[in-house]
Amino acid sequence: MGLAISVLAISPGNEEAKKVKNRFLSERVVVTCDKYPNVCHIKGSAGSDCCVKKCVNLSTDGSNCGRCGKKCSYGKICCEGKCVNPKSNEKHCGKCGNRCNAESSCIYGMCSYA
Repeated sequence: MGLAISVLAISPGNEEAKKVKNRFLSERVVVTCDKYPNVCHIKGSAGSDCCVKKCVNLSTDGSNCGRCGKKCSYGKICCEGKCVNPKSNEKHCGKCGNRCNAESSCIYGMCSYA
């Protein structure tokens, strides 16, 4: 006789997925990344880093940009772990990774505006 256990990845905004349910014993165990860091590496996880018991991506998470708890200020986004202004950043113009060429500049989030 076997024991079946299902494990769900923890992701922000999905509180029910934080629980592991044993179908035979009807027990619920809370699995958090602070105790089980490998849960952040499961397919479908929000990211491979753990901040305040949640899986996050420190490269792109605006509430945990580059390190846990570092929030980007209003109007900025997190690209490569740094808070940047997408309306004027030459390397991240309008979105992460959108680099303007040498002849253009980033204005209002667009390369070569006007």
